[in-house]
Amino acid sequence: MANLKYYDIIKKPVVSEKSMMEMSNKKYTFIVHKEANKIQIKEAVEKMFDGTKVEKVNTVNGKGKKRRRGTVIGKTSDYKKAIVTLKEDSKEIEMFTSLSK
Repeated sequence: MANLKYYDIIKKPVVSEKSMMEMSNKKYTFIVHKEANKIQIKEAVEKMFDGTKVEKVNTVNGKGKKRRRGTVIGKTSDYKKAIVTLKEDSKEIEMFTSLSK
């Protein structure tokens, strides 16, 4: 496994209608590094966002879709998605609060 730092683990947030609705339950969704495990994801979220306390992490491995450009058939990259649930006494993640308004 690669030597991952906490800033390499979380790639980007997932901004969708479902993920925005789950924010009211303190659940945040991120695209993460494919080789990262739940413990590493928990540590990365707590280090990147001050005042957050992670209760649990759920992960989903996604397969890339087939795409076509003319006669050439290719495939998009596989990805890993993490749904992070924060504790009740935890601070909100600021970058998501500005998106939901």
